[in-house]
Parts: sequence; C-alpha cells; structure tokens
Amino acid sequence: MRHKNLAILKFFALLFLLPGLAGLVFSAMVSTDYLENLPKSPTPSEQRMTPRNVHGIVIYQTVKEDERLSALEYGSVSIFLVGLVLGVVYLEKWSVVRQAEMESDLLEEAEA
Repeated sequence: MRHKNLAILKFFALLFLLPGLAGLVFSAMVSTDYLENLPKSPTPSEQRMTPRNVHGIVIYQTVKEDERLSALEYGSVSIFLVGLVLGVVYLEKWSVVRQAEMESDLLEEAEA
C-alpha cells in the first residue's frame, strides 16, 4: 500500500473517530443535564413518564427527549466504531508497509 493511501485511510479514521468521540461526550453532558433538571418521579402533566437510568438514578422524561438522546448515543457509538475499525485497519496496513521497508533496508545493508 502506498503512503498516499495510508494517509487517506488515516484521514478517514480520524474523520469518524473524532466526531464520534465528541458525540459521546456531548451525550454524556446531556445525560448529566437531564439528571440535574428532570424529575425523579413521573410527572403526567408534563408528559414525563418515560424512565431513564442515569448513573443509578431514575429520571423521567418525555418520549421525544428519550428518542433524541437515544439517537444521539447510538449514532455517536456507531460513528466512533466505524472510526475505530478504520483506525485498526490503518495500523495493520501501516505495520505491513513499515515491515516491508525494514526488510528492504536490511537486504540493502546485506548486499553492501
């Protein structure tokens, strides 16, 4: 694999890893905000009947809040995992290229 292809693979790995990680951090911040601001018991008048366990404490939220936070969490994890897989592939390819370069350097030294 050429160095240009490795650079492209590295770019795409980071392109998915960093936003995925940022999304995970943001969803953790939203969960913490929910823990501080949402009721700890159901509130039918506000339609806060959907439970969510945040750090061992059950809070109650609306269905829309639950769907939005779940989509953020699952989307962030998915994007992060794509980046992680691309990163592992990049490291494997980089290792193969580096090993080939080292072997060719050893052959050149042995011939000299």
